[in-house]
Amino acid sequence: MSDEKTQAQLEINSTAGDSSDAVNKTSDDFHDHIELKRHTSAEIESSGNWYDKKVSIFGTKYGFRFSNAMTQVVMLSFVVFMTPGMFNALSGIGAAINDVKTSDNANVALYSTFASVGFFGGTICNTIGVRASLMFGGMGYALYAASLLCFYHTENKGFVIFAGAFLGVCASVLWSAQGTIIMSYPTEGTKGRAIMVFWFIFNFGAVIGAIIPLADNLENKSSAVNDGTFIAFIILMSLGSIIAYFMLPMSKVYKSDGTRVMTQKHPYWKDELFGLGKLLWREPKILLMFPMFFASNWFYTYQFNDFNAGRFNVRTRSLNSLLYWFSQMIGALFIGSILDLKYFTRANRARIGWFIIFVLGMGIWGGGLKFQQQFTRKDVTIQAPATEPRLAPIDFKDGGYIGPMFLYIFYGVYDAIFQSFILWTLGALSNNPKKTALYAGFYKGIQSAGAAIAWRLDALETPYMDMFASSWGLVHGSLVIAAPLVLFKITNHTEAEEDGMDKVVDADELTSVKSTGPHSIALPENIDSKV
Repeated sequence: MSDEKTQAQLEINSTAGDSSDAVNKTSDDFHDHIELKRHTSAEIESSGNWYDKKVSIFGTKYGFRFSNAMTQVVMLSFVVFMTPGMFNALSGIGAAINDVKTSDNANVALYSTFASVGFFGGTICNTIGVRASLMFGGMGYALYAASLLCFYHTENKGFVIFAGAFLGVCASVLWSAQGTIIMSYPTEGTKGRAIMVFWFIFNFGAVIGAIIPLADNLENKSSAVNDGTFIAFIILMSLGSIIAYFMLPMSKVYKSDGTRVMTQKHPYWKDELFGLGKLLWREPKILLMFPMFFASNWFYTYQFNDFNAGRFNVRTRSLNSLLYWFSQMIGALFIGSILDLKYFTRANRARIGWFIIFVLGMGIWGGGLKFQQQFTRKDVTIQAPATEPRLAPIDFKDGGYIGPMFLYIFYGVYDAIFQSFILWTLGALSNNPKKTALYAGFYKGIQSAGAAIAWRLDALETPYMDMFASSWGLVHGSLVIAAPLVLFKITNHTEAEEDGMDKVVDADELTSVKSTGPHSIALPENIDSKV
């Protein structure tokens, strides 16, 4: 390379943010148009790395690369399949330890630490990387299941509550890594599909997990589960961290369009904390999503502990849990397909998704109101000096079971649609892994704050109708608040330069950089602008 071209190369690298001076410049100083390099399949496979080689499926022409973004999304899905998926199955049967108050207090501890650490989960993820975040995050789930088994024999409430608090820390880091991957690995046109695949596999884990207590307690008409249930969950949850170990670092992953997934190398934790506040200052529109974050796990308390645990015996709760998580797979397929429709622009898909969620929610929660009017908390709990609740728990063989069963199925469908839409909307706002990690931290932190409050209200024996009304009100109120962002701020494409990609992309992953302003580049006419 000539001295002249070498100098031009250095100037491009500097403008692209490759030097520390460029990183410190503000967007007011210059404006870059960034084009990322697209690697062909042949170029990727010629690297010599085993993870870049295409693996044939059963000797056919079809195959996959381990370094492909969708392969890593599937890997992520199975990590979450084994950890939160199994946790959801365990939680979905409601009060698995037959002590609603201890279960509630453990969840309060869980979601309190989740909310506290969750705000910084994206910062932690950016600092230690997605693989380490997933490995650490998975540890807390097995410990929590072990604490439930211990309580079943010793009634050690302190251990359950501590395990819940520790799980909150682990979960905040795990879900920040999940959000980073699911929002930044897929291309803009496949984010709905990636979320659909993730949610399908994740909830398939909950379905498999729900089969465990159902099979183990099929003849158990009491209100507590067996030892085998907890042991099975402990083993499966432990596998989650093992699977995470085999995931690739972000810098070795390629998107389906051939561009590499980039992230800042060796970030400084103080800069990450500063970036957390700067994101809110520069992009206040994200605040409109905060109520949806808050509402997205609030209704779990009502559905799991008040609806399911409050009205059904343990084997029927186990069946309900299986149906709930299975229906989430259907909901994910439905909304994921709509959000990736090629017939509409991305802005219109956002509007269609919002309308579907609003209208469908009114119908489902309206049906829930009719069922909730049939009983109160006092009707289904033991009241002194009585020895039995006024209303006996419903069994799946009872004639009145079919209606509530379908209602619980639709609750599951709606949960998948609501949360998938949140993830898709955040992904539509940015492709930058650093930024999406912070989005995920905000999402899970605020979500967990709402959940902590809801579980505490349930522990204080708040009337069932109040829990129901607050769930419905928060869901639709948050949709109204988010409407200005969803309906008017979602663009058809996210420009790389506006997304801050110059702070994370390596110079050799750029095809070209065109700059304007006081720091613009003037290249000699005979110099190719390609890096």
